[in-house]
Amino acid sequence: MDAIPMLVEMVETLSFSRGEGVLAQLLVKRMTELGFDARVDEAGNAVGYVGVPPSEAEHTIVLLGHIDTVPGCIPVRVVDGKLYGRGSVDAKGPLATFIQAVARVEAAPQTSIVIVGAVEEEVASSKGAHFAATQYQPDACVIGEPSGWDAVTIGYKGCQWVDVQGARDCGHGAGPVGAISEEVVRFWNRLSQEAPAYGPAGDGLFDSVDLRLDQFRTGSDGLRDTARATIGMRLPEEFRAAAFKLRACELADELGLEIEFRGELPAHTGSRADGLGRAFGRALASRGVRPRFLKKTGTSDMNVVGPAWKCPIVAYGPGDSSLDHTPNEHIVLEDYERAIEVLSAALVVGEWARPRRESSLVSASS
Repeated sequence: MDAIPMLVEMVETLSFSRGEGVLAQLLVKRMTELGFDARVDEAGNAVGYVGVPPSEAEHTIVLLGHIDTVPGCIPVRVVDGKLYGRGSVDAKGPLATFIQAVARVEAAPQTSIVIVGAVEEEVASSKGAHFAATQYQPDACVIGEPSGWDAVTIGYKGCQWVDVQGARDCGHGAGPVGAISEEVVRFWNRLSQEAPAYGPAGDGLFDSVDLRLDQFRTGSDGLRDTARATIGMRLPEEFRAAAFKLRACELADELGLEIEFRGELPAHTGSRADGLGRAFGRALASRGVRPRFLKKTGTSDMNVVGPAWKCPIVAYGPGDSSLDHTPNEHIVLEDYERAIEVLSAALVVGEWARPRRESSLVSASS
């Protein structure tokens, strides 16, 4: 299937987190038609490879995207060269780029080029990436996330969530005992004030500790009042996690609250100077683009597989990441096609692939 119709079909197929099965099967079908060996793995990921099987390969590169999206139905339509729809940017556009780019090249001898469309990236489980981390030991990895077709992402901040809750006997509003909701608010105020001190000394966005009050709920059954808050944290490298957790537990105990930490992922940074970074740099330069290498304040599956694989790793894909999760999510189709060309060229330059005879891709010796 041609590049644009395949992407439209992917965006039209709803795949909210934990409901990705239909899209996974569709991608296996499309990859098989394009010459991949493809299947749905035990985690529900859509997996396809070209070249030798990963278990037999001397060299392996894994292109890891995700097939789930956040909720929200956006009417799928093409207007003025832009494809609107949930997941068009985050991250079906990058994953479609992977499939189309690999279909345009041939794997180098004794090489496996593996594409993984992972499930549950948009929820704290990252089920698909955690499973993939146990299945491969690649020499390099590209994560499918929107960087813009003319840029490469080399780092993401880490994250974790803090759930804090409390309960207290009901009392009259004019009585001497304050509301349990006030204690939860005090916890939020103090934690947000103190948390930045547990990060590094740098003052850039990538070095900062960022907190957001994601949820705040109160309730009562007439006998007990309850309050609960969920705090999302974006964490830099060198974040002193153990010391922070100890302090957060002290604050919760002082205020009579219960606390739970979940979804912790450390920050992870690749390099623009290793073989993978240089391959993308040369591929972009061959198209008249001065390469840009970005560090982002969000997270991705790079945070899961990067520490496990300890190989050169970047994230790449078309699309404007500021449109992620928004009602206006859309991708410029010309940028999508450019990204396919860049990724195909990067695979050739990095010597994981060679161009097909009919291809005009840049050669590894250019």
